[in-house]
Amino acid sequence: MTFTGDFTYESRPVRVAFRPGAAVSATPGEVEHLGLRRVLVVCGSRGEAVARAVADALGDSCAGLHAEARMHVPVEDADRAVAVARAAGADGVVAVGGGSSIGLGKAIALRTGLPLIAVPSTYSGSEMTPVWGLTEGGVKRTGRDARVQPRSVVYDPELTLSLPAPLTVTSGVNALAHAVEALYAPDTSPLIALMATDGVRALAEALPRLAAEPADLDARGRALYGAWLCGACLGATTMGLHHKLCHVLGGTFGLPHAETHTVVLPYALAYNAPAAPDALTALGRALEADDPPGALWDLAGRLGAPRSLAELGLKETDLAEAAVQVAGQPYANPRPVTADGVRAVLRAAYEGRRP
Repeated sequence: MTFTGDFTYESRPVRVAFRPGAAVSATPGEVEHLGLRRVLVVCGSRGEAVARAVADALGDSCAGLHAEARMHVPVEDADRAVAVARAAGADGVVAVGGGSSIGLGKAIALRTGLPLIAVPSTYSGSEMTPVWGLTEGGVKRTGRDARVQPRSVVYDPELTLSLPAPLTVTSGVNALAHAVEALYAPDTSPLIALMATDGVRALAEALPRLAAEPADLDARGRALYGAWLCGACLGATTMGLHHKLCHVLGGTFGLPHAETHTVVLPYALAYNAPAAPDALTALGRALEADDPPGALWDLAGRLGAPRSLAELGLKETDLAEAAVQVAGQPYANPRPVTADGVRAVLRAAYEGRRP
């Protein structure tokens, strides 16, 4: 990266507990540290067993377990969870699980101002950001608010052992996307570049190991560390074309979150590459590759991840509407976003050819 000496960096107060077994052993201590006495534990149906173990460890300080988190946080789910938190007299929220669970915890925090503790079980990175998302009427809205930034994050590599190999891969590439866009964000900085490149390096090294041996706890820890750094990049910078594409494809067309990020990333990066030479150089070093978009596409294929939007169920007739939505939203991006440009990116991602 070129060092200009002209940047702003804001760090947000967050405590991190990182160790195997931390979900059960460290979460009660984080609740106590924040002075909380009645916390609502939220999760999705898939992670209910782990969330119940956390709730049991919390003992009398657990005000209840709400296991209704879903992808993209439908607004009616958020309304119901807020009502449950208020009825329980909760003074805090503990979100256990992936991005959907943490997203629901953030929705409660946004409405109520209750402090949030995140116990992530995937590599989504949401736990490190003040970004919230809600889906209503087929449209996903996102925003930033300091109230939704988790006050404590408990990283437990053992929680990710149960993550199926395909979701391990797509969740990890989803995390990579945060670092990629942070490198060419308008508010990037040398510190962001350090976190982004180390996060990319950690995940690119860990994911092939996990595809071969999902029970490798050392690789699980390294991937979680990488996701932490990539999530911190997402929280500190402004995301561009890649994330806007994925929000539209998920919120409007119902495509699965991590898989969509995995498919779109190489094509969005290829589109922005001519306008972001420093970012490409840094990514090339982290990935040990001359062609970062191609390297990310190769990595996904090597790990058995989906490589086309058609595989995820998007219809060819949806491409035009998706392009109109993405091109119609103003946001920062290193290369100007045009309707024709977005259509080309979507077409390539739909067909799944090498970028």
